[in-house]
Amino acid sequence: MLSTTTMPMLKTYPKSINLDRAKLAAAIDALNDCAQACTACADACLSEDMVAELTKCVRTNLDCADICTTTARVLSRHTGYDANISRTLLEACATACKSCGDECAGHADKHEHCRICADACRACEQACRDLLATIS
Repeated sequence: MLSTTTMPMLKTYPKSINLDRAKLAAAIDALNDCAQACTACADACLSEDMVAELTKCVRTNLDCADICTTTARVLSRHTGYDANISRTLLEACATACKSCGDECAGHADKHEHCRICADACRACEQACRDLLATIS
């Protein structure tokens, strides 16, 4: 995996963080990767000749990208941390990633961008679930 600024930024936070920093960094990175993959996949779907058959895929991609982006942003803030908000967002994100991963997997045999996106969604869903398991 490429080096990111996520962990260095987490290490500079001057107060304690009530989450496992390694799992938090992994989740933030997976969320950002997934949002990018979903955005690019939606755009690629729009360029396909059979775009009408990919309407649900585009919609699912855009929903997943928005949810991942929001979740990553909230998880990047720690002052006044609220576990209930983080938990709810991670649950919503895992649901969106599962839905998008399933939708993209259905097109993966015809469209490489859908295969790549499905893989990113699966990885993000797992990272969200891994972090969720540490939130009390």
